[in-house]
Amino acid sequence: MRALTWQGTEKVSVETVPDPTIQEPTDAIVRITSTAICGSDLHLYRVLGPYIDKGDVLGHEPMGVVEEVGSAVTNLKVGDRVVVPFNISCGHCYMCQRGLQSQCETTQVTEYGSGAALFGYTKMYGQVPGGQAEYLRVPHADYGPIVIPDDGTPDDRWLFMSDILPTAWQAVQYADVPEGGTLAVLGLGPVGQFAARIGKHLGYRVLAVEPEQVRRDLAAKYDIETFDLSKDLVSELVDLTDGRGPDAVVDGVGMEAHGNPVAGFAQRAAGLLPDKLAQKAIETAGVDRLDAVHTAIDLVRRGGTVSLSGVYGGMADPMPMMTLFDKQITIREGQCNVRRWVDDIMPLVSDPSDPLGTLDLTTHRVSLEDAPHMYEVFQKKEDGCIKVVLDPALAAA
Repeated sequence: MRALTWQGTEKVSVETVPDPTIQEPTDAIVRITSTAICGSDLHLYRVLGPYIDKGDVLGHEPMGVVEEVGSAVTNLKVGDRVVVPFNISCGHCYMCQRGLQSQCETTQVTEYGSGAALFGYTKMYGQVPGGQAEYLRVPHADYGPIVIPDDGTPDDRWLFMSDILPTAWQAVQYADVPEGGTLAVLGLGPVGQFAARIGKHLGYRVLAVEPEQVRRDLAAKYDIETFDLSKDLVSELVDLTDGRGPDAVVDGVGMEAHGNPVAGFAQRAAGLLPDKLAQKAIETAGVDRLDAVHTAIDLVRRGGTVSLSGVYGGMADPMPMMTLFDKQITIREGQCNVRRWVDDIMPLVSDPSDPLGTLDLTTHRVSLEDAPHMYEVFQKKEDGCIKVVLDPALAAA
């Protein structure tokens, strides 16, 4: 089969690799019909190379059609249309039973002290071949895959339940906004777009901050108040919220280094070290851009909540602990527990009126063969790129 593989820092290529096979009775094989490039994939593209081997198959936002099931899989049948959550969870362990599927004790990667295994996402998360491919082996298919209607609706209606839609839903739930309160969203990438729409749908006032005009324009379609990034941003938004600040802030940015030469240098330097040394540097040094999380802490009202949906990787990045304590701020964060939120999200995704706008997020639908070019476009935010979906059935441009 053809699959998108990691070849080095800022270098990926589509190669022919062996087809996946059933290895355990709880496995399934899914033929991929759509698979997205996630902002987290850009961390692999540029920063987390020390945890990846050349030839690893990337991708963790797939959906498709079941081609084969293991002998222990009774909830799926060949021909079912499914979305595959990015975290691999068993459904029956202590953590899964408490709605913490991202901490699944059956698939935890104990070698690295990490949570549940993820598709296509480094040795830290199990080095499981990912979904930017023609076919995908799905472990624990007796629990993970989400069966969706085979009714001719476009894949984009359902695809984002694999990651970014439940990630945004969890971010807003963790924000704990009071009824009729105000939610600020920092960053209007795919997760930020959905977080802002979800906040609006739940009846909150939403203030969204994003430096890219095309992303602000998309959010404005949903009556979300948008703001450019400016040196007076915090005071401007505080003034709009009775001088207190928003009740909660969702940080949808994470460890981007764009626009920060110090963080960018640290990330590039770590990537040039031999793998073991680079891993140590990432785990014990500050390699992230913390502008967004510091802004969230400054912006949120006293007694409010900062909800982190963006991924941070450096273990020693400085945090303003005195401010957090003085303002009595609650911080909620963590890898999304996809399966926990499916029942809440499914009625909205199934609604023909598409209240969360799942059908207007994709800006680029291209063939799998075009993936290397689109990684570069997505990273550089060129051509109005917000969300890229790869379609293995399409011919290369």
